[in-house]
Amino acid sequence: MSGRQILRPLYLNAATVESHDSSGARRNPIALLTAKEIFDLVRDDLVLVEDELSRQSATAFEPVSEITSYLLGGGGKRLRPALLILCNRYAGAHSPGAIRLAAVVELLHSATLIHDDVIDSANTRRGRPSANSRWGNHRSVLAGDWLYMQSFQMALEERNFRILDVLIDLTQKMVEGELIQLEKIGRIDVTEDDAVRLATYKTACLFSGCARLGAVLAGLEGEEEEALADYGRYAGLAFQLVDDLLDFTASAKQLGKPVLSDLKEGKVTLPLIYAMENGHRDARDLVIQVLEEKEFNSVRPETLVALVQDSGALRRARELAHDYARRAKACLNGHANSEYGRALMTLPDFILSREN
Repeated sequence: MSGRQILRPLYLNAATVESHDSSGARRNPIALLTAKEIFDLVRDDLVLVEDELSRQSATAFEPVSEITSYLLGGGGKRLRPALLILCNRYAGAHSPGAIRLAAVVELLHSATLIHDDVIDSANTRRGRPSANSRWGNHRSVLAGDWLYMQSFQMALEERNFRILDVLIDLTQKMVEGELIQLEKIGRIDVTEDDAVRLATYKTACLFSGCARLGAVLAGLEGEEEEALADYGRYAGLAFQLVDDLLDFTASAKQLGKPVLSDLKEGKVTLPLIYAMENGHRDARDLVIQVLEEKEFNSVRPETLVALVQDSGALRRARELAHDYARRAKACLNGHANSEYGRALMTLPDFILSREN
């Protein structure tokens, strides 16, 4: 997986981050923020993003508007719009286009969720019936297509080809991620490299694109732009790993969908890959059984969860998530003394805390 070389780790404790200069000498500790403080920094901006999303939904073609309003009303912290705005502010800008592009990335995200649920035949999303279960596959796919096109129409208003380059690249990668996943559905031979590549395309590239867009709007180029894009990519990888862990550690109520739904849909994620690598023959046999049945008939979900926990796979996946979070922080290169820098330094910890 490509990316900037991480030269120096950051030393963490619960309350502060100590950065280091090029000679290795310690700088003053950087005070971390709470999750509430992170979102409070961009609260007014996110209100404007919600206004923009509501406007786009209200003016949409009626069959699309109904689905869009339903999806946007389904909750979520608007993490991707917040990331774009935080990166823009961290870069020293207050770009007028940041609100519009923050709405663009949320609409793109919504489009991917609609299509994901159709492909996965998912019945629930965030604890509610999925769009496809309410309106059917045909209407849902077309609504997702409309959202993609509307997102690019909004982005065109910036009259900036670099922004379009970023959006086209991340959208293509997300589609490629879906194709990669389709190829791997129902297969037991999925490797760690396969899982990380899939997480990079399906999840991390959108996080990376959000961070990069914030940088581009602020006029950053070259290494400075790449550093923020890498920050987003590593944060996105941590986010996806936590999602994989939650499938084994959270309740159905917390998940908003059944436990182990990924495996039921034929997806073998990193915790399962690690469990089978650790020599748990029972885990492998149970996974094969579920993949063949496409249901938990012969296998009880709690039995498989217990085996994965006993194998040490969850600990290994959790350690990798923490490693990606550390890499994200290192991409800030110690420049985190502003309130927005401290927010970006804290954001990976917020992502990791979703498992708690």
